[in-house]
Amino acid sequence: MEDIEFQRPEAIKAYQEGRLAEALRYLAEHSKYYQRMFDSYHIDITKIRTLEDLVKIPFTEKKDLQLFNDDFLCCPREKIVDYVTTSGTLGDPVTFGCTDKDLERLAFNEEKSFACAGVKPGDIVQLMTTIDKRFMAGLAYFLGIRKLGASIIRVGNGIPELQWDTIQRLKPDTIMCVPSFILRLIQYAEEHGIDYRNSSVRRIIGIGEGLRDQHFDLNLLGRRIKEKWDVELFATYSSTEMGATFSECPYGCGGHVHPELIIVEIIGEDNLPVPDGEVGEIVVTTLGVEGMPLLRFRTGDMAAKVTEQCKCGRWSYRLTPLVGRKNNMIKLKGTTLYPPAVNDVLDNADYVENYLVKLGLKYQPEFDAVKDLKDRFRSRIRVAPRIEICPAGEVAAILYPAKSRKPVKFIDNRPKHV
Repeated sequence: MEDIEFQRPEAIKAYQEGRLAEALRYLAEHSKYYQRMFDSYHIDITKIRTLEDLVKIPFTEKKDLQLFNDDFLCCPREKIVDYVTTSGTLGDPVTFGCTDKDLERLAFNEEKSFACAGVKPGDIVQLMTTIDKRFMAGLAYFLGIRKLGASIIRVGNGIPELQWDTIQRLKPDTIMCVPSFILRLIQYAEEHGIDYRNSSVRRIIGIGEGLRDQHFDLNLLGRRIKEKWDVELFATYSSTEMGATFSECPYGCGGHVHPELIIVEIIGEDNLPVPDGEVGEIVVTTLGVEGMPLLRFRTGDMAAKVTEQCKCGRWSYRLTPLVGRKNNMIKLKGTTLYPPAVNDVLDNADYVENYLVKLGLKYQPEFDAVKDLKDRFRSRIRVAPRIEICPAGEVAAILYPAKSRKPVKFIDNRPKHV
């Protein structure tokens, strides 16, 4: 049977509507939370027949998962074989229980995602991500690579010396990590005489950070990596809540959805779907999840949906690189912007070693660094924030807290509205 991703849009839509009906029946039978929702809002699930009908159902939000976590569980606890938590980017972490079937689904998800990025049986993938600390993605990567038939090197995150020792010993063709860490790998290689350009690595799959802009061109971080190291770059988007990954194909024109696993809506400020190609909030409905499936979950992430056929032949819709998180939108001197726009400016300043709301310098330039950065901000995003330069070590201690899985580049000190 032909992969559903390569079938025509109308076939994909019909397939997803069939899977949606299954998901709704499962929730109505097994989920205390959604049983209450359907009852409170007088929702007859038999009348939710199309993807367009989803607007008749209220959203599920992060606060619902935090307040009623146990009520989302759809199976006896003895069926849970793995517990994971979200990264807590938008607040307190949420616990998810995965059944054996859910782990099989995760493996299928990552098998398709790695294959989409060109990984094939016999390739060697070095995982520079944690597989512990209640992290779903690290386990999913392991399961997916194994299911695909490729080889895995579980090195974990950080420690450039260990990463390069592993690359030189085992010669992986693919590495997977947070993209900004690649710059640290390159710096370490240059400082220690490692000929990284002629290493075995031919492909880098990035997680947690974008590599492209809304036009699918490499962003400033992506260009800095590519200029130094001529390897194939792939970006991915995923989250614990949706248990699915949007991975780029070799054409790099957005992350492909796997229609078997997830339904995606893009909604605007009025909470209604926006036209294809317009940026809005990503809302997901999971398919095939046994432990804790979600219906119309608001991710808080902002992107657009691309529906025309990709050059790779897939008709499954794609997501553009994330614009940012809805809750992190900033109004600065009358201009609306998201933190990634700030990241782009700072990533392109070669004398900036690291940053969050403060920044540390690699070296002291001969010119006024604060004035130069403000000029860069004005030319890029039309406004300039207040800039505080601190010792790079002080910034690093805040940027990489012990319990965080990702660099903490944005700290929101605005009053929380209940």
